[in-house]
Amino acid sequence: MNTFRPMLLVFLLGLWGFGVAQPPNQPSSTALDEAQLWQWLRSGEAVALLRHALAPGIGDPANFRLGDCDTQRNLSGEGREQARAIGERFRRNGIKQAQVYSSRWCRCIDTAQLLALGEVKPFEGLNSFFRDRSTAPEQTAKTRALINERSARDEPPLVLVTHQVNITALTGIFPNSGEIVVLRPTDAGLRVLGRIDNP
Repeated sequence: MNTFRPMLLVFLLGLWGFGVAQPPNQPSSTALDEAQLWQWLRSGEAVALLRHALAPGIGDPANFRLGDCDTQRNLSGEGREQARAIGERFRRNGIKQAQVYSSRWCRCIDTAQLLALGEVKPFEGLNSFFRDRSTAPEQTAKTRALINERSARDEPPLVLVTHQVNITALTGIFPNSGEIVVLRPTDAGLRVLGRIDNP
């Protein structure tokens, strides 16, 4: 039996393991990247696209009615705590006030309000199109226009609270609950700068 290949594999795996180790007391590249993302958000150069906090289930009940939270899938207790923690994370990173827009769905409005970053403005383009994908192009275009209309540095940071389907349509990313996708408007369109997860 040829033992060379298994031994080579073990050797290479050993080198790989050493390669990913971080020096003591040094920030990882992920930490450095995240610090830059927060800097871009603080400066107004970038926009925070936030999926609502934890709300167990998929979609909404069959009797869903907009404006009636009892008929909707809502934040769990853990989701409410997650939303508060995300707001605290914004403040720890120097963002105490923001322009906050939200889907009209209760789990998004509640997430946006629990952030405690300022007045929450409902925005139709951020509404879920999980049930009716035919509205996706129009809503995505409205959200894109909202992002592109801001004049960056002379305004507070922009935070948009919405749903997985909306974020995926806009960016191609499938975000976790409470995850922030950081976008920058450019002449060529919206550029994804990175992601900030909120476990």
